[in-house]
Amino acid sequence: MGRQPSAKPTSFDIAYLAGVSQPTVSRALRGSKSVSAATRANIERIARELNYTVDKNASSLRSQRTHTLALLFFEDPTPDESMINPFFLSMLGSITRQCALKGYDLLISFQQMHNDWHVAYQDSHRSDGIILLGYGDYQLYRTKLEHLVEMDTKFVRWGSVSDDSIGLTVGSDNVGAGELAGAHLVEIGRRHIAFLGDASEHAPEFQDRYAGLCRAMRAAGIAPDPGLQAGAVSSEASGYAAAKSLLASGRRFDAIFAASDLIAIGAMRALAEANLRCPQDVALIGFDDIPAASQTSPTLTTVMQDMKGAGELLVDALLRRIAGADAERTMLPAKLIKRQSTAV
Repeated sequence: MGRQPSAKPTSFDIAYLAGVSQPTVSRALRGSKSVSAATRANIERIARELNYTVDKNASSLRSQRTHTLALLFFEDPTPDESMINPFFLSMLGSITRQCALKGYDLLISFQQMHNDWHVAYQDSHRSDGIILLGYGDYQLYRTKLEHLVEMDTKFVRWGSVSDDSIGLTVGSDNVGAGELAGAHLVEIGRRHIAFLGDASEHAPEFQDRYAGLCRAMRAAGIAPDPGLQAGAVSSEASGYAAAKSLLASGRRFDAIFAASDLIAIGAMRALAEANLRCPQDVALIGFDDIPAASQTSPTLTTVMQDMKGAGELLVDALLRRIAGADAERTMLPAKLIKRQSTAV
């Protein structure tokens, strides 16, 4: 049975007749360029036929600023029950401080990627904008981001920065960071370099780090061996399993570049079980410089991202977008931290 129009026409009545969502109607009636001209004209025609008028009191209430930003964490596999990547925990302090400096409260929420968080936060009006950290499978995440853009939601995300990035993005120069790691391994005499991490479109940051490694190897006249790339998500268990599969393959390798410190720490355990010395037999580099990286034995050489700068840029970019000003996607340089796992 079709929707019965209410006594006083609403935007939901227009949405039903136009075959679009209610938020699309709202955007069309306020002239948003995110709605196509044809769709907007159809919505305006239906509104006139229904003698629809905007409830200015409700519209004013919706447009009021909350002076609150929402920070959404997405679950990651971790050895404890937090399910939050420790890398993002280190970014939290910087984001919180910057919010305080700008006079904003921060609402922190933990989400599962398969839930409809993108709809819930748009409809709740609990915050003026959203900061997104973590995503798991980028292809699933991408559909949510596209919906946020369609809804004209003010958001910024931490992730891979590229020309086809969806929405406002702040992230590290992952290709450049991969080059730093690869150049260091080549410099210490390594020629058979393995990469542990999902180097596919499902994990674009890992994919970029692998691309940087390959670029550094080719610059040194070394052909990367695709057989030395083993998929892994950012967890110790996954790093351990990837390293074990690499060892079982029988392929020769004298270095590993892991896409995260958690993967590297898992790989370090697998190497020890195989009686391979690190760095004498296999040099090892991680990524993120989480606190545990300086506590392993040997201590872990890693790539450090600019956490302080990241937090400040995420908040500032989002506030500019909320204010209606232009905000550009930003790529931050990374730094190689040399420790014992490559000290030969």
